[in-house]
Amino acid sequence: MNMKFIKALIGNISDDNKIGIGLLLFRVFISVLMLTHGFAKINSFDTLSAQFPDILGIGGKWNLILLIMAEFGCSILIILGLFTRLSSIPVIFSMIIAAFVAHANDPFAVKEMAVLYLGLFTFILYMGAGKFSIDYLISKKAKRD
Repeated sequence: MNMKFIKALIGNISDDNKIGIGLLLFRVFISVLMLTHGFAKINSFDTLSAQFPDILGIGGKWNLILLIMAEFGCSILIILGLFTRLSSIPVIFSMIIAAFVAHANDPFAVKEMAVLYLGLFTFILYMGAGKFSIDYLISKKAKRD
């Protein structure tokens, strides 16, 4: 067997690239899932805004708008790898509110998804976007200048 074929078969990617590809796949996968929640809220905005709870004391409609910005807008930025750490903060905050305020008295099964997203986006906050992101290109350009 040819050695190039064996390396291609088992993978010959540097550790730096493996981490970068892993972070890319992770942030895109998780953010696309979160994007679907935000998109559903956009599609039913009129219905939801009439009944959305006023958790932050700014009105239910504004709470919903902030949640859509976090779930939809910030997810797009995270997918692109643009301001990734900063963009993960509103999502984390939203999941804290969802799990421990909005669903505080509910059984764990109800708040489980919010807690899961909280952990996953906290990981993104900690790790950053990785090598395959706009953040990386910006930091690389800033180092050159």
